[in-house]
Amino acid sequence: MYKNQRIIALVPARGGSKGLPHKNIRLLEGKPLIAWTIEQAKKSKYIDRVIVSTDDKKIANISKQYQAQVPFLRPAALATDKAAMMDVVFHAMEWIKRNNDSYDLIMLLQPTSPLRKSRDIDDAIKWLFKKNAKAIVSVCKTEHHPYGANVLPKNGCMGTFIRPEIVNKNRQQLPVFYRINGAIYLANWSYLKKNRQFLGKKTYAYIMPAVRSVDIDSHMDFEFAGFCLKTQRVRQRSKR
Repeated sequence: MYKNQRIIALVPARGGSKGLPHKNIRLLEGKPLIAWTIEQAKKSKYIDRVIVSTDDKKIANISKQYQAQVPFLRPAALATDKAAMMDVVFHAMEWIKRNNDSYDLIMLLQPTSPLRKSRDIDDAIKWLFKKNAKAIVSVCKTEHHPYGANVLPKNGCMGTFIRPEIVNKNRQQLPVFYRINGAIYLANWSYLKKNRQFLGKKTYAYIMPAVRSVDIDSHMDFEFAGFCLKTQRVRQRSKR
């Protein structure tokens, strides 16, 4: 709870994954991927309840081992690769309402962002109140500037690939771009029901560093996340 506002964290984790099979329970540095998110949510000073939305009994059991609640199994129709994430969120919200529970804020924490910290969770909550916002979405700086990207014609000619206004300019002279990193989505409960999405005129960005913004979608992402965690451990040991 923060400023008398009850807060629930929702961790969505379906069983199927074509890009990286069994992704959500695959071991990352000795722990199932989903465990990293559950643990940080449980460490939050302000989260009142952590629930996992899944269709998979194995994911459910592992989630319970790490002290998350799994009060329902998600319908199969909401566990396909075509199912919209917002439908998963609204399903959980409706279940909570039907079971006579209520919250002022809901935070979506995807297990594919294992490097997000509990301080990010808590800072995002505080940021929502500081900005008098209705929703917060986490972002980070883009790794590659979008001005260096374009479509290619069929013949591959790059005569007009780069915009004329940025020719011979250093990156430092270009505007800073950010991307949604997928780590944190936070919203006022009633606002989300009315707006039907996290992004909107009353949504503000919570900026995270790139090192905590890894979003796992492939084997390479998984390996990179493991490398980052190992590096963090080495740094922590050197400070002792």
